[in-house]
Amino acid sequence: MSNTGFDWAIVVPVLNEIDTLPDLLDHLQIWQQRGAEVLLVDGGSRDGTATAAHERGFRVISAPPGRASQMNAGAHHTRAAHLVFLHADTRLPGHADQRIQSAIARSALAWGRFDVRIEGQSRLLPVVAFLMNLRSRLSGIATGDQALFITRALFEQVGGFPAQPLMEDIEISKRLKHISAPVCLRARVRTSGRRWDQRGSWRTIVLMWQLRWAYWRGTPAQQLAERYR
Repeated sequence: MSNTGFDWAIVVPVLNEIDTLPDLLDHLQIWQQRGAEVLLVDGGSRDGTATAAHERGFRVISAPPGRASQMNAGAHHTRAAHLVFLHADTRLPGHADQRIQSAIARSALAWGRFDVRIEGQSRLLPVVAFLMNLRSRLSGIATGDQALFITRALFEQVGGFPAQPLMEDIEISKRLKHISAPVCLRARVRTSGRRWDQRGSWRTIVLMWQLRWAYWRGTPAQQLAERYR
């Protein structure tokens, strides 16, 4: 694979991901070979995640735990003009760099996300993914599982991710869409359904809707994070 000439960085917050790390690093290596700067931000792993990633040749920095603080730290440590925030259990689709480049070429204040496919054991996961993609397209709100991408100029204009332990993706989307509408790409990222498989599909669906409703009603993110654990 060759360098596309696209100036972009992939920021990945990680915490105790040693079991899934080999697959993640294999995936990220593909994008490195296509010219992406890859930065893993460790939130204090105790299972050797940071050391293992460093030994594979990846750049790793440390930050206080929490996706918002980790992703902000990653953005701060790269000067790439375009940022992609990728969860450790999410994989980008083929030619993601070209898709993103085309999507945000129109404006320095552009952002967007991919559709998502959730992989797991539950038969409900395709329905969950369909509804997630539809809700996002109608509301202009992106979730972290959808691999949010954004120009640095816009990221800095909204002040990065808010300093909160949950719903940071919802909050930054609300701020971003006041400036520009998201580009909703129909190409799908793949993300793990382990959350639904481990906790039960219906239980997880109900919990997530309850948390979103409570957040919309003004419940502080800290209280919601305690319920989410």
